[in-house]
Amino acid sequence: MDHNISLENDIFKHIPLEQHTAVQKYFTYKTYKKAAFIIKPNELVRDLYWIQSGLVKLSYEDENSKEHILSFAFEDWWETDFSAFYHQTRSKLYLQCLEPTVLYALSYADYQHIAQQYNLSNYFLEKSINGHIANQHRILSLLTDCPKSRYELFISSYPSLVQRISKTILAQYLGVSRETLSRIYK
Repeated sequence: MDHNISLENDIFKHIPLEQHTAVQKYFTYKTYKKAAFIIKPNELVRDLYWIQSGLVKLSYEDENSKEHILSFAFEDWWETDFSAFYHQTRSKLYLQCLEPTVLYALSYADYQHIAQQYNLSNYFLEKSINGHIANQHRILSLLTDCPKSRYELFISSYPSLVQRISKTILAQYLGVSRETLSRIYK
């Protein structure tokens, strides 16, 4: 099986073709089954993940064992517990596969190295800023929009995910009950 990162990945659009192989050596190929955990709370977060195929959710479990879904990540997205990764600390979050998932892990040291060596700092900064903007939009939506508007925003932002996640998981992400989501569907 070919474990090379797809050249269509946008990270490779930012470096000369002759450096692609050199950058690929810093990534570790990993596969996970559906429902497997990539990160659990209290684990040191050593890696940033680029998803080649599959779907993951990043979530938090509160003191009442209620799960709060922060985000989903799928093909050609980067995901991790970013706070724990950048500070090299223990996670407070879960990163779990919703589908069988193939990804590439990039350690913190290797992330730092390729960002500097291959002039990818702006690439990673742009990815971080885009993620921050998306999170701000989501927070504002949760604070100000009715459930139907949150659902419509999700559908318009991520149309391909609707068929890939269960209604229960979507309801958790939107911060509504399963029953409320069923009413919105009708």
